[in-house]
Amino acid sequence: MIIYGLNTCAICQKARKALEADGKDVSFRDVRAEPLSEAELAELIVEFGDRLVDRSSNDYRGLNDWLKNSEAEAQISARPKVMARPVIRHQDMFYLGWDETVQNALLEG
Repeated sequence: MIIYGLNTCAICQKARKALEADGKDVSFRDVRAEPLSEAELAELIVEFGDRLVDRSSNDYRGLNDWLKNSEAEAQISARPKVMARPVIRHQDMFYLGWDETVQNALLEG
């Protein structure tokens, strides 16, 4: 299981701790320190589309107009912090966020 997010993201930390406490083998990837490759980003865009960009974040609001009107890939490549997070890959499934639905899917009873 891989969590893509930011080391400083409280929700990413919460998800990681819960999954590890549940006995899951979790690896964490900080997308700022180790940016997504074009292929990885393309795969996530196919899965989540524009939902992959957190448009409510200060980082998104700080993008220039050209980037705001660009595709999600360009926005995330330019500013990895605008990626909605966490993105969790478990086997061949992807999950976005850490809401009750994701928790129910990934945590044991």
